Amino acid sequence: MSNDKELESRRQFLKIAGGTVAAAAMIGSLPRVARAADLPHVSPDDPTAKALGYVEDAGASKDAKRKAGDACSNCQFYSGGASGYGPCQLFPGKSVNAKGWCVSHSKKA
Repeated sequence: MSNDKELESRRQFLKIAGGTVAAAAMIGSLPRVARAADLPHVSPDDPTAKALGYVEDAGASKDAKRKAGDACSNCQFYSGGASGYGPCQLFPGKSVNAKGWCVSHSKKA
């Protein structure tokens, strides 16, 4: 009798696991709601951008915290490409310039 319960338990587990995998595959195949290319660019006049000292061109920053070579493209919060614009965790729903910079810059490990 114990063996029957184990078999039923395994069957139930496999059904749930199979359903979860199928659901994950379907969700992964759906188009993204907002692609990085569709995100609006962060304006330097944006309140968050002002608070973080965001600039479109890192070389134009006069902030003493900026080190040579620092840019959004090599920051851990940036998930876009090496050029153009991409999403940044600090500016949800907006994209930043890969050549930009802000005081929250944290070099990727």
